[in-house]
Amino acid sequence: MRTDMRQGPEIWIRGPVTSPEPGPAPASARTHAGARRFSWVGTHGGAGVSTLAEVYGGHDSGRAWPGAGGPPSVLLVARTHAAGLDAVAGAVEIFRHGQAPPGLDLGGVVLVADAPGRLPRPLAQRVKSLESAIDVYRVPWVPSWRLGELGNPPRETAALARLTGAAR
Repeated sequence: MRTDMRQGPEIWIRGPVTSPEPGPAPASARTHAGARRFSWVGTHGGAGVSTLAEVYGGHDSGRAWPGAGGPPSVLLVARTHAAGLDAVAGAVEIFRHGQAPPGLDLGGVVLVADAPGRLPRPLAQRVKSLESAIDVYRVPWVPSWRLGELGNPPRETAALARLTGAAR
């Protein structure tokens, strides 16, 4: 048994808690009322960060934390395969334990389907566990994205589109 772990209840807030920035947002950040800009951060290679940034807008951070020029609100991105879910769970823990770079806030987790169809039960259970701790946005398999035909966000991602200001 580990004795170096913190004892007692842990209380943490689900979702981001930020103070509003003074003054109006720059025109480039105002896509519609209530939308804010995000930095897309991949938790593993091939997560789909560049595609999501193109379709939904925001800053493509690749697999790095956003720098001084990137929005401090982060959307962690992962595929729905086992390795992707492991990676994103670890990144959520970084935020949960206060180990993310200062000034960043976690806006949610975006899970991109790794294949068409339903998730196998063990993976679906892992997603459910994540959803109990943080806002999770699911992006379905989009065949046209493989061909570079990005277009509008899929209708199944309406909540993510509203969050990022990509709703049409």
